[in-house]
Amino acid sequence: MKLPIDPQADLARRAWVACPVCDDARRCATCADRRNCGEHWRYLISNDGPVVHLQCPRCTHMWSLNTRPGVTRPGDSAPCS
Repeated sequence: MKLPIDPQADLARRAWVACPVCDDARRCATCADRRNCGEHWRYLISNDGPVVHLQCPRCTHMWSLNTRPGVTRPGDSAPCS
């Protein structure tokens, strides 16, 4: 079952990261060159500091991605070791 596209989705707010479910950009030369492809982008739904919330327009999967792993913000608890 596919989720509907989030109502907060806006074509003007996009991100170019691999979708962890469909990996639709796997064979794309533009994406392999780490350039912004006109076909393989994700909706940038929102962010909470370095954590971005994304949705794939192809498979509609939603996920969150920490763009600065290992970096804590004031008020955040330190990661457990």
